[in-house]
Amino acid sequence: MNFTPYVVTWMFLALVVLGLALYRKLISMGEDGFIHISEVGSERIPHQIALAHKLDVVERWGKSLTVVTVAAGLLLASIYLSQVWQEGLKPIG
Repeated sequence: MNFTPYVVTWMFLALVVLGLALYRKLISMGEDGFIHISEVGSERIPHQIALAHKLDVVERWGKSLTVVTVAAGLLLASIYLSQVWQEGLKPIG
């Protein structure tokens, strides 16, 4: 069995997960960490709400794709190891 297309697909998924992690890091750099509830910082409230929503969406996708990527990697590894095991059991000659 040729595993190349499956490994390439898995690597693509892993790169997407890494890209989402980097994107989340870049988005969160604009976050100041303070909750503005008074009149002084009220102009920042809509920006904080939008940023929080964007972070929630990126985190949801990141978590889901991480689970899919890990499960696919474990499945590929188990199929590969099973195949190697079966090849090792065949008689020589």
